[in-house]
Amino acid sequence: MEFAYQPYIDPDFESLIERIYPPRVCIDNDTYPDCTLVKVDSANKHGILLELVQVLTDLDLVISKSYISSDGGWFMDVFHVTDQLGNKLTDETLILYIQQAICASRRVPNQTGSTIKGQVRPSHVSSTDHTALEITGIDRPGLLSEISAVLAQLECHVTAAVAWTHSGRAAVIIYVEESRGGPIVDSGRLAHVQEQLDTVVEAHHGTGERRSVRLTDPKLGRTHTERRLHQLLYADLDYTRCQGCNDAGGDSGSVHRQDCAKIHVTIEPCEEKGYSIVNLRSADRPKLLFDTVCALTDMEYVVFHAAVSSLGTLADQEYFIRQKDGCTLEKESERHKLSQCLIAAIERRDCDGLRLDVCTMNRMGLLSDVTRAFRENGLSISRAEVGRHGEMAIGSFYVTEASSGGSYVSPETVEQVRKELGESIVVVDKLPCWNGELKPTAASKSSTRRHDGSAGDEKPRFSLGTLFWAHLGWLSSNFGSSIRS
Repeated sequence: MEFAYQPYIDPDFESLIERIYPPRVCIDNDTYPDCTLVKVDSANKHGILLELVQVLTDLDLVISKSYISSDGGWFMDVFHVTDQLGNKLTDETLILYIQQAICASRRVPNQTGSTIKGQVRPSHVSSTDHTALEITGIDRPGLLSEISAVLAQLECHVTAAVAWTHSGRAAVIIYVEESRGGPIVDSGRLAHVQEQLDTVVEAHHGTGERRSVRLTDPKLGRTHTERRLHQLLYADLDYTRCQGCNDAGGDSGSVHRQDCAKIHVTIEPCEEKGYSIVNLRSADRPKLLFDTVCALTDMEYVVFHAAVSSLGTLADQEYFIRQKDGCTLEKESERHKLSQCLIAAIERRDCDGLRLDVCTMNRMGLLSDVTRAFRENGLSISRAEVGRHGEMAIGSFYVTEASSGGSYVSPETVEQVRKELGESIVVVDKLPCWNGELKPTAASKSSTRRHDGSAGDEKPRFSLGTLFWAHLGWLSSNFGSSIRS
């Protein structure tokens, strides 16, 4: 009998290295006239790239370029960033926040920005002190309305919610609390709420069709909400129907036009260095880097080198990767699956429809009332993001008319919804066929930067953080000096 001996590695050794060599963060406003450089040197660790990108994207910062190197146990990265209007980062409080948040993310993984005091805060919807409801299943009109109606009937107050749809599947994360405040802690009540919701979701699924309903207690270190949505849809196999341009996803020999905005993925070996090289080209948009790095990280791939840049309206991403066990992608099936998953990660945030923003006083059952008005007027929600700040509820919904197959939303339908919900709902984006009056919000006026970084009349960036900043002035001169460590 042969014995294989492996060296013992103390589990505290990795954290010891981080304590000896903490991250060094440099914010450079001198090198380039049109952007700020965020430079990070740190001991390497699986997932560090995602943590850093998460810090920046949660602040709705635009990453136009990035250079990554993590060979030899050390991680070095440079991000070229601006705010959404294309300005350099000059606010000292924001700069201090970025420095401290990056260091905090290395000490406590997945807690980026969750306990920082003061008024600078990340824009993603998340909650660590409320019960989390996670639902996946078939996408259909009225799903979010029925779920929120059950929660209202059970006197569960919705504090935040995010819903994505892709490839006929839906993933929903809702944070709820008891009507008197606080998470649902009674196990019997948790089971009852989950049973009622499972009944709603099951009613539209056939025998054996995939679906999931899960209620979880508050957890310190809960996964970032948008990353969790990626994980839920990945587990739901939404990527299986994804193909690249000309059905060439993953074909290293494919040739594509340089100006084609469709998603192109090529994967080829780099035998002399022992890497697999992943090249991505797609239309540029906010949080593109976050989405692709999420896919690579959650699929247990390690990024050793990377270069990301925007070319006009297009974005190029190149990754030198290995699997976590050190192997490259030798099998065609592995390359094909990775291609599909990267395409899915990019597509999930893209959605058709008319964007409607809501800003009103928060109250019990508000989400149920809003989504019921959409459903009763024949509108289907393709994507949603809602949250609260103090006594205000703020949210964005992408809606389509179910009867038109998602290609049309009539002004009359929107006006009827506005009559039912009041002037708290405003139209932000127009579909090509929209001929109604556009009534922009402060958020839409402030988001006049194109996806490629140039000025123009492109669609405002879909972000709850943008709404918070525009409506409530989160990133104003009244930040205060209290920043969490």
